[in-house]
Amino acid sequence: MNKIIKIGLLSIGVAVTSLSCSDDFVEREFFQEVQQGPLTTDNEVQAFVRGGYATMRNTEYYGADFLAYGEVRSDEMISNLAGGYYQNVMNYTMLSNDRYAVDTYNRIYELVAKANIVINTDMATIQGTDNDRKNSRYAQGQAYGLRAIAFFDGLRLYGQKYITGGESLGIVLPLKYDPQARMARSTIAQTEAQIDADFTKALELMTANGVVTNTIKTELNINSLKGMMSRFYLYKGDYAKVRTLTSQIVATNAYSVASAALLQETFRFTMNGAAPNSIFELAVGINSSLSTGSYRQRLNPNGYANLVVNASTQAAYDASDVRRTFITLSGGQRFVSFSSNANGIGKYTQGVGADNIKMLRYEEILLNGVEAELNGGSAAQALIYYNLIVQNRGLAAAGTVDMTKLRSERMKELLGEGLRQWDLRRWGIAIPRPTGANANVDLNAFPIPRQETDLSGTLVKSNPGYDN
Repeated sequence: MNKIIKIGLLSIGVAVTSLSCSDDFVEREFFQEVQQGPLTTDNEVQAFVRGGYATMRNTEYYGADFLAYGEVRSDEMISNLAGGYYQNVMNYTMLSNDRYAVDTYNRIYELVAKANIVINTDMATIQGTDNDRKNSRYAQGQAYGLRAIAFFDGLRLYGQKYITGGESLGIVLPLKYDPQARMARSTIAQTEAQIDADFTKALELMTANGVVTNTIKTELNINSLKGMMSRFYLYKGDYAKVRTLTSQIVATNAYSVASAALLQETFRFTMNGAAPNSIFELAVGINSSLSTGSYRQRLNPNGYANLVVNASTQAAYDASDVRRTFITLSGGQRFVSFSSNANGIGKYTQGVGADNIKMLRYEEILLNGVEAELNGGSAAQALIYYNLIVQNRGLAAAGTVDMTKLRSERMKELLGEGLRQWDLRRWGIAIPRPTGANANVDLNAFPIPRQETDLSGTLVKSNPGYDN
């Protein structure tokens, strides 16, 4: 297939996609053709990075599905199967050609492909001024950060960390765009090491070529990069690094916990990019609205009404907890998003799915810090972080905090934000399965798509329980 990348005048309209091993390369013609190879201008570099953010906001990735996976396989929400969404995910009955397994895999490696083209560009050859080259090196740092996020997401979904019948395999780790490559899956340890290396390189490049700022929240900056790193290191159990990253972000004084009065506003379209607790968002807006493909449609009774809050989750909130009002009863079911009027109640209430996608909030950083301080740090500092949140939720300051309180608080604060499954797995807490669901624990990992394992000459191994 002709390897020409079409780059549009809209910087987010880059359409470079690649599977991890197969020779697929999607081409969409806009206005300008650039032969695939080293990028030569800062505009081209920026276009590929922005194209990465566009990939992330797709319905099959952070636009809806990836967040839903973290909820329907957890103790806080279920899919009621309205519209047919997430039945196989929740019941652990996916096959290797299941659209969720295939589509999200493709989006993750589409992001990797775009990042790799920037990462493998020699920034010394970028045309223009020294400032252009500096901006390109900063963008290259962002690309390393985006690749780290993609590999981390792939590891969580497809890696064998929480199964018993595998070979401790992680995922395929392509480090350059090569549609002819045949690569095997790396081990979990190798995958985690690569994610660590990418985050480290990202921070090095961005620190050397940019400044710490919270002004632009719809792309990775130094603070939001550190925040995403803290999420990875918490998952990995590297509490010392989480403590350091938390203290660095807090010390910038760039963010604050949303007050009880403002909390609901921070999830509304009107607060896109402006919320004091927002660290990282993916820009959407009216013109790029995900409409019926948005996460809001899954959460809202006026949409597909698919993702439902469990009764036990609602019962965990104190009567005075402002977050309890986020959960609305409709048709005998509980929803964390409701928009029967212009304002809406809860999270993601904008009617056409134009809300920015909330990738990272200051509250999550503080909760990461609480957990890290409780594991080898300072109990006093953990309590400070903890009370910054609860005192802004209509609750009295706590006198102590422990892991039991922390686990409950993460559920209440981050409800519906796609993190609960991964919290439960890293804590070693069994995830309840619906009646009749497949009990095979090997199916905790998503299937590797058949398009990868059936490819001629492939080195990619399936996850156990599939393709047998």
